[in-house]
Formats: sequence, structure tokens, C-alpha cells
Amino acid sequence: MMPTIDNKTFYLAAIKKYGQSAKGLNWNSSDTQILRFDKLIELLPNNLNRYTLTDAGCGFGDFYNYLDQKPKRYLGLDALEEMVTIAKENTLQEILKCDLLQETPPVSDYIVCSGALNILTRFETTMFLQNCYKSAKEGFIFNCLYGDRESDTFNYLDQEFIEKIALSLGVNEVKYVQDYLPNDITVGFFR
Repeated sequence: MMPTIDNKTFYLAAIKKYGQSAKGLNWNSSDTQILRFDKLIELLPNNLNRYTLTDAGCGFGDFYNYLDQKPKRYLGLDALEEMVTIAKENTLQEILKCDLLQETPPVSDYIVCSGALNILTRFETTMFLQNCYKSAKEGFIFNCLYGDRESDTFNYLDQEFIEKIALSLGVNEVKYVQDYLPNDITVGFFR
């Protein structure tokens, strides 16, 4: 079983070492961060400007800044005050401190999450997914590490776990985007 990783220590050490960059969020590179963003966008509607969007675990607000088409309303959420401050400066959007393991986010048409599940335990992942899906009127789209692997640091989800969660939440449709990075998957839970 994977031990609990201290979220604050994990991210603040990376920011101290790499600054405001993809590596500062513990991505391998900006290329892999952007590739994951592209996969989230594949599952969002083409007319995103008609919908509200919440970015769960928004980090520096990079996803918002990457979007060509901005949503009708954007809300960034992060558990770390340091991320909230940086994301507000980077996006000039509403960014709130929110612990999605314990809080349900404000209701939004779509909720996205890129990478925020990577160091959570299975229990924490379940809470995060439940809380986000409850608040998504149209869908919750997330990417995560994928496969039948054990790690002392990273959380790898498998299809059985994802489908079990979807069933427990009453998800109407599950969509998968795979084969873009080794051990990575993007999943959409749609109503």
C-alpha cells in the first residue's frame, strides 16, 4: 500500500528547486504537461465558451492559460495557499483554496483535473473523484497515472478501479483517452 505523501512538502520542494515551471509542479517536462492538457481538451465541448469550468488542483493556472477558447467562467482550486497566490497572478481569474479531499467544489458545468491525483492514496483518490463528480453538471475529466504498478510515491489507477468508482457514482458514460504517454490515461465521467 502506498504511504500518504505530504502534498505541501512534495510541491513546495519542487517549486523551490525549479520555480514556476512544469518541473516546479513535478511534471517530467512542459511537453508532457501540454500533452496531458491536450487530452483533457479532447473530452471538453468544442464550444467551451458556453460553459463554466473548474480546474481542480490548478497549480499555477497553466491549464487556463493554455486554453485557446476560454470558458464562460473559470474557477481554479488548489489545496495550497502558495499555488492559489501564484495562479491568481498568472491567470487574473478567481482562484480559491479548497481541499477536495474534504470539500465539495462549487458547482460547475465541467470540472477538470490534471495531475493532482498522482500522489494521493486510493482512499484519497476516491474522495477527490466523488467530490468533483458531485459538483460537475455535465462531466468531470481527469488524467492520472495508469497501470497495474506499485509505487511508494505515485498513485497508479487501473481500469477496474476507475470503473468501480464510476459505477458507485452512477456515471452515465465513461470515456477513455490512452496511448499518448506510457502509464497515463485521461478519463471522462459524463452525466
